[in-house]
Amino acid sequence: MDSMADSDERAVETDRKSLSVGDPALGKSRLLSKQCDSCIFAPGNRMNLGPGRLRDLVTKVHEQGSYIICHDTLPHYLYPQAKPAICRGFADRYRTQALDLIERLWGFVEVDPPSLAERHDKAEGPDR
Repeated sequence: MDSMADSDERAVETDRKSLSVGDPALGKSRLLSKQCDSCIFAPGNRMNLGPGRLRDLVTKVHEQGSYIICHDTLPHYLYPQAKPAICRGFADRYRTQALDLIERLWGFVEVDPPSLAERHDKAEGPDR
């Protein structure tokens, strides 16, 4: 039983590290420099979210005092080379305890959202 609990704890810790928006070299948190092309906060529901889904997500994040990580920067999404970063659409519209603390204590490093060109280059690989 203990080995199962240890395994679960290691999995959770690995997941936390893979979702970290922190840049260890700079000691700052990554924040997108602008909204990604399919931002959930862009007009037109580009991500085809169900009715009320965005509102529910924002409510949950506010209750947790956290932030939203841009979906384009999530591990194993469209751009596997991207590092997790805070969604610019969220940060421009909402203030939370986590965003305030990050800003006051360490600050942000702005990073560009991954682009379709990067996705295309990655898919083709270096030999093509």
